[in-house]
Amino acid sequence: MTSETSVRTLLERAKAARSSLLGLSPARVDAVLLKLADAILEDAGAILAANEEDLAAMDPRSPLLDRLRLDRGRLEGIAADMRSVAALPSPLGRTLVSRTLPNGLSLRKVSVPFGVIGVIYEARPNVTFDVFSLCFKSGNVAVLKGGSDADRSNRAAVATIRRILRSEGIPEEAVTLLPADHEAVSELLGAIGLVDLVIPRGGRRLIDFVRDNARVPCIETGAGVVNTYFDASGDLEIGRRIVCNAKTRRVSVCNALDCLLVHASRLGDLPALLEPMADRVTVYADPRAYAALEGNYPAGRLEKAVEASWGTEYMDYKLAVRVVDSLDEAIAHISRYGSGHSEAIVTSDEAAAARFRLEIDAACVYVNAPTSFTDGAQFGLGAEIGISTQKLGARGPMGLEEITSYKWLIDGQGQTRP
Repeated sequence: MTSETSVRTLLERAKAARSSLLGLSPARVDAVLLKLADAILEDAGAILAANEEDLAAMDPRSPLLDRLRLDRGRLEGIAADMRSVAALPSPLGRTLVSRTLPNGLSLRKVSVPFGVIGVIYEARPNVTFDVFSLCFKSGNVAVLKGGSDADRSNRAAVATIRRILRSEGIPEEAVTLLPADHEAVSELLGAIGLVDLVIPRGGRRLIDFVRDNARVPCIETGAGVVNTYFDASGDLEIGRRIVCNAKTRRVSVCNALDCLLVHASRLGDLPALLEPMADRVTVYADPRAYAALEGNYPAGRLEKAVEASWGTEYMDYKLAVRVVDSLDEAIAHISRYGSGHSEAIVTSDEAAAARFRLEIDAACVYVNAPTSFTDGAQFGLGAEIGISTQKLGARGPMGLEEITSYKWLIDGQGQTRP
C-alpha cells in the first residue's frame, strides 16, 4: 500500500522526465530500443522467475492464466516486436498539413507526443514492454498501472527497462510503474495536469470504471464480444480453418471468437464446421444448432444456449452458436450483441461481403479471414498500446500514430491582423 502523496510524487517525476525525451534523436531512440530488446533476453531468467511466482499465486482455473504466462518463446516474441518498433519511421515531426495563407503566413500542422500516457492493465506482463516501446518511440512517458496478479512480473520488466535507460543517461522515470493497489488507479484517473491520456486494457468492468471515473482524457479499448457469420455461400474448408483459428489460437485475448452465426441453409455443415475444435471447445447452441450437433458433437461439450450466451466475452474454450435465416438477421445480431471490436463473415458472395463491410459497425471487419489478426504487430504497427473500440480519435489497433497529437506552427514576417 502506498500513500496518495507518494503516487502523486511518482506522477510528478514522470512528467518531469518528458522534456528529456523531446531532445532524443530518432536514431538514439531506436538504438535504445534495440539494446533493450537484447536485454529482455539477457534478463530472461529473472523475468521468468518473477512470472513463475505470479503464476503460482493465481487460480489455475482462471481464464487470465494464459495472459499472465511468460516463457522463453514469448519473451523472444516481445523482443522481436520491440525490434520491429525500432525499425518503424519516427511518428514525430511529420508535417500533416502545410499551406501559405493569402497574407503570407506559413502554416504547418506537425505531429508531436501527447506527453504522459497512463495505461491501466490486468494480468498481461507483455503489455509492460509493448507500451514502453511505443511510448518511447513516440516521445511519450509511460506510466503503468498493472494488476496485482502480474505485479512481480511487471516489476521485473520495469527493472530491465530502467537498467537500460540509466545506462544511456536517460531518466528512468520515462517508465513509471505505479503500485498495484486500487488507490493508485484513482490517483491516476484524477491526475489533471500530470497525465495527458489514460488507456485501459482489460475486461469490460475495468474499461467501464475508467471511462466513468477518469478526469483526464481516456480512450476505450479492449473488451471484445466477437462474432463470425458463416454465410449461405461460405466455403466449408475456409470456414473450418477460420472458425478454429479465431476461437482456439489464444482464447484469453480480446480478438478471440465468442459467437458463431450460421445460415440456416448450412445447418447440415455445422458438425463439420466445428469438428477441428471438438476436443477442446464447449458449445452453447440455440435449439436448431443443438439439434444438428446432438450426436455429432461430444455430449460433454454441448449445452443449450441462454440469452446471456450471446453477449458474453468468454476468454475460455467456450463458443456460442446461433442459426440465422438471413444476412439481415446476422447483421442485426451483431449490432445488438457485438462490442464494436472485430467481426467476420465467411462468404463467396461479393454482394454479401460488401453489405457486411458497409453495415457492420466495428473497428475491424473481416471477409474470409479470422479475427485473430486484430493485433498491432499483425497490422504492421510493430506492437500495440491497445485496441480502441470507440469512434472519436483512434479506432482499432493503436500504434505509434495513434499516440501522437499535433500542433500548428505559424511563421510570419511581421503581419498583423486587421
